[in-house]
Amino acid sequence: MEYRTLGRSGLKVSTLTLGTMTFGGAGPFAAVGNSDLAEASRIIDTCIDAGINLIDTANVYSNGLSEEIIGKALGGKRKNDVLIASKARMRIGTGPNDEGLSRHHLIRECEKSLKRLKTDVIDIYFVHQWDGLTPVEETIAALDTLVNQGKIRYIGCSNYSGWQVMKALAVSDSRHQARFVTQQIHYTLEAREAEYELLPISVDQGLGVLVWSPLAGGLLSGKYHRDSPTARQLGGWTEPPIRDEDRLWRIVDVLSDIGKARGVSGAQVALAWLLGRPAVSSLVIGARNEAQLKDNLAAASLSLSEEERQRLDVVSRPPVLYPYWHQQFTARDRFGPADKVLDRSAI
Repeated sequence: MEYRTLGRSGLKVSTLTLGTMTFGGAGPFAAVGNSDLAEASRIIDTCIDAGINLIDTANVYSNGLSEEIIGKALGGKRKNDVLIASKARMRIGTGPNDEGLSRHHLIRECEKSLKRLKTDVIDIYFVHQWDGLTPVEETIAALDTLVNQGKIRYIGCSNYSGWQVMKALAVSDSRHQARFVTQQIHYTLEAREAEYELLPISVDQGLGVLVWSPLAGGLLSGKYHRDSPTARQLGGWTEPPIRDEDRLWRIVDVLSDIGKARGVSGAQVALAWLLGRPAVSSLVIGARNEAQLKDNLAAASLSLSEEERQRLDVVSRPPVLYPYWHQQFTARDRFGPADKVLDRSAI
């Protein structure tokens, strides 16, 4: 397992992170998975044995049940330097203050998460989504308080747009308060919109990148092809959205071709492509069972050739959308080879 420094922090995280949205299976999350404590414990053990040192969860996952399961499953394993990331912002009750990024909500939910996780500190605490009602200054101040109290170590944002990230960073810098060290985003071969702003911001501002649903909800796993609906779709789960199905299946065809030639799954190829992209620190992977998990774990050691990367870049190249219509170069041209220092002037 490779370990990468998370942004400009000194924290090293494994290139694969265990996502736990499948733990618990309560409410709408039953469409994603329903791992109980016994199965979750086996999955966590498998990940730790493979070298994964970061587990990602959120207070909203099965209404806190995911965090409870992690707390019980880890037990003494916390001593093995297992890092925990959690999130808050989404609605978790019926009250007027049961959602958002207010000081009241963030501090209360962090303390609840600590109890469920059976730990004294959360290593990375994400604000799960932008809150257009709460002043950014209040949100950053609340996170800074939690850092100073020793309840969280690092902070990050999830599902922010480019201007939202920069506004929050500006507040942190101007007030000398805790600053995001990472963002968690959706980024796949099928959805490369992050290359317009979020990845360039990460490079320029020194943010690490965690990628959620790197296989597009399983659609890029190689298991599904044209005319074969996925388990999530059948269950009514529509995230992430697919806006051009024909393009999706063209990507899947190339993934399958490369996978067959290399003797690996299409999922491993898709994950390996992401791990070679600029600013990407770790991919948040989940699994319904151990076999699926072990296949995904193998992606950490897969290295794609430049020719294979080029094939994937071409088939997945997104349409150039306003306001970037004037840029007559591809995302790869803009970033350059992943193994070289990026020229910011070219972003």
